[in-house]
Amino acid sequence: MDPRPPVWDAQGAPAPELIDDCVHCGFCLPTCPTYALWGEEMDSPRGRIQLMALGHSEPSLSPQMASHFDRCLGCMACVTACPSGVKYDQLLLQTRPQVERHFERSLSDRTFRRLVFALFPHPGRLRALVPLLALQRRLGLERLIPARSTRLRRMAELAPDVPVRAAWERLPVLTPARGHKRGTVALLQGCVQRVFFSEVNRATVAVLSAEGFEVHAPAAPRCCGSLQLHTGYEEQARTCARETIAALDRYDTVIVNSAGCGSGMKDYGELVNAPTFAAKVRDVLEFLDEVEPRAPRRAVPERVAYHDPCHLAHAQQVRNAPRRLLRAIPDLELVEPEEWELCCGSAGVYNLLQPEASEELGRRKAANLARTGVDVIAAANPGCAIQIARYLERPMTIVHPIELLARSLT
Repeated sequence: MDPRPPVWDAQGAPAPELIDDCVHCGFCLPTCPTYALWGEEMDSPRGRIQLMALGHSEPSLSPQMASHFDRCLGCMACVTACPSGVKYDQLLLQTRPQVERHFERSLSDRTFRRLVFALFPHPGRLRALVPLLALQRRLGLERLIPARSTRLRRMAELAPDVPVRAAWERLPVLTPARGHKRGTVALLQGCVQRVFFSEVNRATVAVLSAEGFEVHAPAAPRCCGSLQLHTGYEEQARTCARETIAALDRYDTVIVNSAGCGSGMKDYGELVNAPTFAAKVRDVLEFLDEVEPRAPRRAVPERVAYHDPCHLAHAQQVRNAPRRLLRAIPDLELVEPEEWELCCGSAGVYNLLQPEASEELGRRKAANLARTGVDVIAAANPGCAIQIARYLERPMTIVHPIELLARSLT
């Protein structure tokens, strides 16, 4: 018997009772993106749960074990599919920090990850990057990135094309309700959303105001910590979570229009022992469906394919609300794509860290959406919008569902 201690430490290791809930039935396999790509047992939820169990007995974390965890997108399609109610979402959140603490990554891997998280949680740095990205496109500088630098090249390719002026726009701190006031809500502006998709935040404020809600959009927090949480950087995630709670805790309802952010914030109960705050968090589409919109809708004569962001459909179990809201818009025809449950490959920063697998999934998702024959895609997550746009092979417009709702009110 090996006298060395097991690789998992006592700080939030994957819970054995949750591991034991898996009965190895295999219902998760068809919905798992990496199993769909490679057909490897250890790249399925069932296989990864077996590896989580091994961490309680094995004395070290091999590169192979780490790679199987790294290749998981965290899409949580398996959670939706599982008839036994296995909480793979909790298991993965417990496992990722253990991997970061106990696996020695290569220097190049560590350096790239530091670069990613030196940029994305900081709206100010992202804004400063926008004019440089515009210059890069104008001069074609991405061609100077060595072919072997796959991650850097992918980062350059995925960078959204945003007008400099739009990146620096600011939302009003307070937008009054139109008509009778039904309540007050706070809007999380987000780090990526406020810089690269400011039009989504504007549309969110416009719709909520039209529906009778006073909207507060404070500049803080800079980031909610979801990207860090879903990548295993637990302490960074906790810091951002505490900053978010400090900024928004005085509000009864916190509105989020990025699926990844909403998923992470709803996990604050476990992350920083803040279940009361987590219960206040609502995706804007979830919230509007709950309060029953009252503002008159005008016709939006479009055929629209709805893309389910994994962190909304699976992690938050919000699937019907966006469809109900879109179908309520006069003259809008909603079209369902094939393989709706399959991840597009964005998955936070997965498309930067695992570019090859992400590209395969991105092309598959884009092809499914293009085959619907529509010209408009509705996607309720910025990462999904960026990913799908990169791999579309014909011109299509990608909008957030809240933008279509805003159009129906004007």
